[in-house]
Amino acid sequence: MRKYFLISLLLLGAHLCNGQVLISLLLGDKINSGKIEFGLEGGANFMSMKGISPSTSDTGFNLGFYFDFNTKTNWMFHTGVIVKSPMGVTGITPYSLNNPDLDNQFAGGNVQRNLRYFNVPFLAKYNFRNHFYAEGGIMLGLLYKAFDQFSNTVNGNELTYKVDILDQFHRLDAGGVVGIGYRLMKGHGMNITARYYYGFADINKSATQPAQYNRSLYLVVGIPVGKGKSEERRNAKP
Repeated sequence: MRKYFLISLLLLGAHLCNGQVLISLLLGDKINSGKIEFGLEGGANFMSMKGISPSTSDTGFNLGFYFDFNTKTNWMFHTGVIVKSPMGVTGITPYSLNNPDLDNQFAGGNVQRNLRYFNVPFLAKYNFRNHFYAEGGIMLGLLYKAFDQFSNTVNGNELTYKVDILDQFHRLDAGGVVGIGYRLMKGHGMNITARYYYGFADINKSATQPAQYNRSLYLVVGIPVGKGKSEERRNAKP
């Protein structure tokens, strides 16, 4: 029951994401208040997977939106939805595609594993007086796409071939997150954050293969939407 509830929650967040972002861009100053900060964030993530050998880390791009809930102390609660959140690796040795012609074409080539998630972080955030902050918590992920991309160069031609592998992985992922960041403009501007995700859940369904865990370093920039107008409106009140 708990599993299906989490899946429903993540699907709902993904379904509403485009509308939420559009509404926030139009009414960002209405959403932001002294207790809640809404914004968009995105950047690069450097991915790896434990349990796949040989393989090398890969690089992707992440994009989403966030909410920071303020308290009367230095503590805050951070959440949101990372809509575009790739995981995976590259440098995998090509395996058999059960087709002699394809196996011959991609022999000696490369396989890039691509896993696409909707991720929802739940983080506690502590603000220091020098505008640095530290954060930690958990992140839940919902896998919606997974494929291996075979590539090789044959007689000067670049060959690629995609294989859908979604049914080989569990849809839910979960892990721990720690991060550190800095707030520009004396604590009123953009957030620059480095976060590390350490997956706790074995995402591989196969009982005959080693357990596989996602790992990722996120470098993100968070941009508050309409916060300046919201502060001006609040300061103008008697």
